[in-house]
Amino acid sequence: MNLDINLLWPVLAAMTTGGLIGVERTYHGHPAGFRTHILVCLTSCLLMLAAMHQSTWAFTALPGQNVVVDPTRMSHGLLTGIGFLCAGVIFREGFSVHGLTTAASLWITSAIGVLYGVGMLNLALVGAGATLTVLAILRLLDAKLPHVGVMDIDLRWARGSAPRESELRALLKQDGIKAVRIGHVISPDGKLHEHKVKAKGQMPMDIDGVVARLADQPGLTGFSVVPRDD
Repeated sequence: MNLDINLLWPVLAAMTTGGLIGVERTYHGHPAGFRTHILVCLTSCLLMLAAMHQSTWAFTALPGQNVVVDPTRMSHGLLTGIGFLCAGVIFREGFSVHGLTTAASLWITSAIGVLYGVGMLNLALVGAGATLTVLAILRLLDAKLPHVGVMDIDLRWARGSAPRESELRALLKQDGIKAVRIGHVISPDGKLHEHKVKAKGQMPMDIDGVVARLADQPGLTGFSVVPRDD
């Protein structure tokens, strides 16, 4: 059996492209990294290659029926199915939602694999270049642009020590932080009152200042300040 070069190059191109996108995700510590992106791109490519070559499949039509070859059905199934994998890297913690960019990178990686599978090499290469530009190069530009940052603040107060919302907002405002949303959690035994705060501020935010100010608050038994990242 001779190896068909028309089947080999799309597979190699899909593995290379998936690997390059995955390296960027792995380098920045995101959950779906190098191998995951390779497998997503490779799977999409292989299934589309199989769909494009349905005429070589070892099956025969039933009497009086015709076999209709429609590779677009495979692409629809792939891009629907990849949604389940993308959902696995998106998670919510408090008011924050993490993993959206990684999920989007998996989605576009699958789409590029589909393009390799159907033989649209030029469009696949353009898509790969655009994806790497957005993930790697525009990240540097995004860091330099003025923008508002978001952080999650959890505050645990002893019984009777929790301030009112207006007092808490004023406390955070001293460091240029605006409390957008404040949630309240009372422990079952009533000994702790927890504030879950979604806050915003102009970047770069003075995280050290916020931590130092919170550490001096009487009645605060513990707290966490977590800047949000995608």
